[in-house]
Amino acid sequence: MLGVQTRIRKLIAKRRNASNLPAHLKRMMKLDELQHQQLSRTELYLYCAYYFDHYLPDELQAHRKYFSAAGRGFGEDAFHAMWFLLFEHFRPGTALEIGVYRGQTITLWKLLAEHFGFECDIACVSPFSSIGDSVSGYRTEINYHEDVITNHNRFNLPLPRICRSLSTSAEASTFISAGKWQIAYIDGNHDYEVALQDWETCAAALASKGIIILDDSSLQTDFRPPAFSTAGHPGPSRVAAEIDSALFSEILAVGHNRAFQKKS
Repeated sequence: MLGVQTRIRKLIAKRRNASNLPAHLKRMMKLDELQHQQLSRTELYLYCAYYFDHYLPDELQAHRKYFSAAGRGFGEDAFHAMWFLLFEHFRPGTALEIGVYRGQTITLWKLLAEHFGFECDIACVSPFSSIGDSVSGYRTEINYHEDVITNHNRFNLPLPRICRSLSTSAEASTFISAGKWQIAYIDGNHDYEVALQDWETCAAALASKGIIILDDSSLQTDFRPPAFSTAGHPGPSRVAAEIDSALFSEILAVGHNRAFQKKS
């Protein structure tokens, strides 16, 4: 009953925020046009939440609803819109996820590449276990590797290249370093030391003008999360605050997800 009440409260809050979105933002924009709007972090988030409801293709909304059901995935609706905008604009040929839960992001990437008609070599690093961190705990009864396979089959998708290991292991470091990633998504362990190591490893293996999206990293920013969102956790937020602006530019922030582009 509590879960139903929570969902209803979030739905009401989402509709209220959509009604408060300025009229000039209630239209479909691409990433470059959106960037020129010079919106606050909160406005960017609300725009992407609105985008999900009004402009995201039905099959991608259905994908999000599948993973939202029965606790199959975390995240927020606005993040599907964020990935849509990023894949539409950058059309990445390579994409890496650090930290896989049940496959929501890596399956979405494959669907986006199919939608926009380009090939994307998708890879991931994850122990596929219930191991947590100082702020997160995970269900112990799930076989996460088998579950990811099941969820790929659900959408008729091939599996990505997989490194089944902690991101801090030598095996994972070798796997990540072997690529030149155009997009890397850091969504693994939230403790500062691990998030920092993930950032440094991915940054070193990033292609020129590549993008790193850092999850749960918007504490100490001007983002004011509505009831259906959060600003993230201390560890990744500290990593984001320490990123060298001479090397990376922040090009998009959607809630607690922040996208940084390598300058050369």
